[in-house]
Amino acid sequence: MTAKEQVEIRETLGFVGGGQMAEALIKGLLSKEFLKPGRITASDLSEDRKNHLKKTFGINTTSENKEAVKGSDIIVLAVKPQVMSIVLEDIRPVVSSNHLVVSIAAGITTLSLEKRLPEGTRVVRVMPNTPALVQAGAAALCKGTAAGRGDLDIVRQILEAVGKAVVVPEALMDAVTGLSGSGPAYVFTFIEGLIDAGVREGLPRTVAQELVVQTVLGAALMCRNTGKHPAELTAMVTSPGGTTAAGLHILERAALRGILLDAVRAATERSRELGG
Repeated sequence: MTAKEQVEIRETLGFVGGGQMAEALIKGLLSKEFLKPGRITASDLSEDRKNHLKKTFGINTTSENKEAVKGSDIIVLAVKPQVMSIVLEDIRPVVSSNHLVVSIAAGITTLSLEKRLPEGTRVVRVMPNTPALVQAGAAALCKGTAAGRGDLDIVRQILEAVGKAVVVPEALMDAVTGLSGSGPAYVFTFIEGLIDAGVREGLPRTVAQELVVQTVLGAALMCRNTGKHPAELTAMVTSPGGTTAAGLHILERAALRGILLDAVRAATERSRELGG
């Protein structure tokens, strides 16, 4: 059996909501040839989004959520948490026991989804992040009461078309939201700050940006590829009494670690509020 045969998804996919995250998943699935365009349908109220998705990927599009559901085996709810109740009320009449429903909405629990869908609906909750747009995402998933291990496996396969995915207990999903879900924004802010620091020291902004982005990318790859603890990698860069030691002293004095702890805690608590 070839690698392509091993990963090919036989089910049809329906995306309720055709925004950026839906587009990232569609792009990843098609680029890896997990699915053919004709087996994907996306619904969206925006004519511009529908036209864009159809023209770019050749998938089926519709303005009716029910149409996306009725013609698909796996339903991906790619909508904002604030409108989830309205969307579930809309699609409930056409959801059956044959459907696997996947939610990528922050904070919405599997129990909340199950209560608004027909009894016995198989539900998987996912927390992706925006680097999925460049097929470098980090996602976590958990299953509801009716979903099985096979359901988790196929959703994980879908997510790994755009990065890495891990299975966690649902009790940890809000922490995932606060960490990797919101984490790209923390990293972007850090990158922006380093660029400004380089400019302050006299570097042209374009040069500073190129250096900072490559530095952050390289540091992340060292963490991933070496398997070493970040503290060990930091020690490799830090000579006694050197420049790095001087800079790290300032970060420690400013309580950078404490700021990150507080940021993740605040985002985690907000995720719980959205789910409530």
